[in-house]
Amino acid sequence: MKKALLVIFVVVFVASALLLSGGAAFADNKPETLPQIGVTSAKSAYMVDFGTGTVLYERDPDRKMPIASMVKIMTLLLAFENIESGGLSMGQKITVSESASGMGGSQMFLDTGLEYTVSDLIKGIVICSANDASVAMAETIAGSEDEFVRLMNEKAAALGMKNTCFVNCTGLPAPGQYSTARDVTIMMRRLLEFKDYYKFSSIYMENYTHPDGRITELVNTNKLVRFYKGCDSGKTGFTNEAMFCLSASAMRNGTRVVATVIGAPDSKTRFAEVSSLFNYAFANYSQELLVKKDQPISNEIEVRKGKTDRISVAADRDIYVLRKRGDGIKYDARFEVSEKLNAPVKKGDIVGKITVISSEGKEVGTANIVALNDIGAANFGDCLIKVLKNWYCGKKK
Repeated sequence: MKKALLVIFVVVFVASALLLSGGAAFADNKPETLPQIGVTSAKSAYMVDFGTGTVLYERDPDRKMPIASMVKIMTLLLAFENIESGGLSMGQKITVSESASGMGGSQMFLDTGLEYTVSDLIKGIVICSANDASVAMAETIAGSEDEFVRLMNEKAAALGMKNTCFVNCTGLPAPGQYSTARDVTIMMRRLLEFKDYYKFSSIYMENYTHPDGRITELVNTNKLVRFYKGCDSGKTGFTNEAMFCLSASAMRNGTRVVATVIGAPDSKTRFAEVSSLFNYAFANYSQELLVKKDQPISNEIEVRKGKTDRISVAADRDIYVLRKRGDGIKYDARFEVSEKLNAPVKKGDIVGKITVISSEGKEVGTANIVALNDIGAANFGDCLIKVLKNWYCGKKK
């Protein structure tokens, strides 16, 4: 694309220092130094900023280990992706098979042959880590758990989870099933992009009524939902092989972080160490919006051969940065637009690119510049009016 216009200005004048969270592109920026923040017992730990993917802490993050019920993060992710694509709906009825209802370990005690909704099953998986609900969901999506596991591994590869292998959808002990703190965080971060997930993950306790009227008390295995301010999501795991595990997320003042620990010696320690990670993140970092999606850019772009000569434009996505408190870094936005922009132009057409650069010379993020409105091609009458208007204005001068 040929470039004719390059505009550079400090971004804080474009958008106020809004603090928010969201699903920006994945990143793998390693922390410059490892902070001493009290993670001493878990075998592996990893923490990132949700919005930017910036790594805030890591401790042996690529060590392959069993992850117990944190496997269900992928089970849930595939369920929400199927709902998003229309393959499932929250109210869809599912008849529970004997193989699903017969699962051992943590359960919501589904009855063979009864119908439960997709929403019911998700609730059981999220809140009480229900193995029976996980298998019922897997069979519904893929026809069998084995086929569902194939989809799990396929999705893991697509997400860049390089050190993960799934063997079942529950996390029950199985030879050859493993993951890492980094990979678990990647899939948890993807799951957190689904807003409906939080409707379930933030519930601490609920009495669930089965289709036959029987009641089961569901208690969230992630105690931080109740006891840590800002924690609204997460997935625990425990087996003798995996020990105590947790991947959780919390948000304060618009900054959301995701932390994972694997191999803690007891339940209390996994919650304490994730809490320590959260405390470090919120004490030292905040997220700042630099460029806001769909907010008009002050410089309108010239359009040739159109009914009007200029068009309003904006970025097609938010660009924000995770700032370490007191870093003093400034940010510039660089706009590049096409040299020849001819009508017709449709709303949403890409007409250029915006790149945000830090005062340290690092590229923070990019977005397309898109048209905010339509401009039709000028006809003979439009051209005649423009000629007469220019002639009249020139004559007055």
